[in-house]
Amino acid sequence: MDGAPQGRGAAGRGPTDAGVWPRAEDAGDWPRASLLGSLAAPARGRLLALGAARRYGAGRVLMREGERTGFVLVLLHGVVKATGRTPDGRDALLAVRMGGDLVGEFAAADGGPRSATVTTCGAVVARAVGRDAFLACTRDDSGIAHAVNAAVVAKLRAANTHRVDFTGCDAPTRLARVLHQIVMTHGERSGAGAVIPWPITQPELATLAGAAEPTVQKALRRLRETGVVFTGYRTVRVEDLDRLRSIAFGEQPPPARPESGPARP
Repeated sequence: MDGAPQGRGAAGRGPTDAGVWPRAEDAGDWPRASLLGSLAAPARGRLLALGAARRYGAGRVLMREGERTGFVLVLLHGVVKATGRTPDGRDALLAVRMGGDLVGEFAAADGGPRSATVTTCGAVVARAVGRDAFLACTRDDSGIAHAVNAAVVAKLRAANTHRVDFTGCDAPTRLARVLHQIVMTHGERSGAGAVIPWPITQPELATLAGAAEPTVQKALRRLRETGVVFTGYRTVRVEDLDRLRSIAFGEQPPPARPESGPARP
C-alpha cells in the first residue's frame, strides 16, 4: 500500500466492514467545496473505487513530516490536522482537513518527502490509495485531475490569504481571524454561533495566530469575558459569530460584561 497506515478499530480490530463506508453516489455527505463534493457522481465513484477503505482511531499519525511515502488519503468522515516542526522544536498547526478532502497529494505529485505530519482528531474513515494508482487515475480522468488541481489551488490561495490578512494585525485580531476562518470553513453552525467540531488546543491556536501562547490565553480570556466564545478543555465554541466577525475585521471589541454584585450607591 505504498506505506499507507493500516486501519484499526477502537478495540484493536481490523478495518471496519466495507458496508459502513459512505456510498460513492451520496454527495450529501461532503461539502461542495471539498474534492469529493465537487466531483460528478461517476468521477467520484471512480475515485472511491481506488485503494482500500480504512478506519483510524483518535491521535493516529497517518503521515509524518520528512518521510518518503507517496500514498494519498481520501477522507470520507472525520477530521485530521497537518502540523509542521518549527526550528525551536514546537509543532505548528498548518491546516485542518475534513471529510471530502484529499491529503498527501503533494508527495504523490512530485515524489518528494512529506511536507507535514498528519494526525487524526478523533475517529477517521478514509480510502488509502497508492501513488501509482492515484497518478494513473488523474492521468486517465480529466475531471478528477481538474478537481484535484482546483483543490490544491484552493489550499494555496487560503495560505496566501492567511499571510496577507495577518500583515499589520495585532495578536488579538489575528486570533479572532483564525477563529472566524476555522468556524466559517469547518464549523458547525449553532444558533448565533458555531462549534469547532474537533479538539483544538491553545498552543495550536497560538501557532495559527503567530502569537505567543500567553498572549493567546489573554486574548481568549477577553473573548470569554465579552461573551464571544466559550472555552473548555481542548474545546472552543463561538457564541456570537457576528461579534467575532466585527472584532476580526476592524471594529472595536465590545465592552466587557460588568461583574455581578450589589449596585453601587
